[in-house]
Amino acid sequence: MPNRKSLSDIRATILRPAMTSQFYMQIDFPEEVKTYIKARTKVIADPQGGVLSGGLNLACSEASLPGSSLATLELTSDHTGVTERHVHRRMFDDRIDLTFYVDAQNYLPIRAFEYWKEYITGGSERSVNNPTDAPLGSASHYYRMNYPDDYILQQGLKVIKFERDFDGSFKGNNGVVNPTGNGITYNFVNAFPIAVASMPVSYDASSLLKCTVSMSYIRYYITDGIGDVSNNTETTADDPNNTNNKTTPTSLQDLLNTGNSIFV
Repeated sequence: MPNRKSLSDIRATILRPAMTSQFYMQIDFPEEVKTYIKARTKVIADPQGGVLSGGLNLACSEASLPGSSLATLELTSDHTGVTERHVHRRMFDDRIDLTFYVDAQNYLPIRAFEYWKEYITGGSERSVNNPTDAPLGSASHYYRMNYPDDYILQQGLKVIKFERDFDGSFKGNNGVVNPTGNGITYNFVNAFPIAVASMPVSYDASSLLKCTVSMSYIRYYITDGIGDVSNNTETTADDPNNTNNKTTPTSLQDLLNTGNSIFV
């Protein structure tokens, strides 16, 4: 039967919905890709120092929390007249789309992901040590894929969902601090870019240039809290004794401090 609910119960549930605008995307780059980008261009300075990833993290204007489904097998012979379904596989979305604001100084998102794809496809004698030897405009240019272990980001792509009062710093209309959960982090395994969407330009009224990148991955898992976004700690959900899975919340200022130098 229905139970009487207090005003505080209602405020804690339906009057405090999660908002879509409070999120943080975190991406690192494989070491081989960082080295290739550094050798490929001098525009993006010192990708090993975190400027590359830090700029992209704050430039991400749109992401999506992934979904999954369970594939089932239909059984009709175990019990007469009864149809059962048993799960045999968990199905993940095949990609996640990330949209970035493009800075007017270095076109950082475009360069970063185009060079990542360029490293994946290799081609001719192009490598980390010889990034410009093989002319890309040559009619005889060909592609030769690099090893997946070199270009796949095993851990490091994360979408962190939180609310603006996750650290208790924001006060509601009644002046009372509204504590909330520690957020939730989606961790993607074996991610790499598979597509960069076209970006139309026009002499019509100007608008912000955005770069949309599709990242492939094999699976994701979620962890409580926003994790340690300052050092991009790798976690493994399959290890129940791994204390990194029990992430601790940090302040919003610490979260933003990871991108103090947004663009080079």
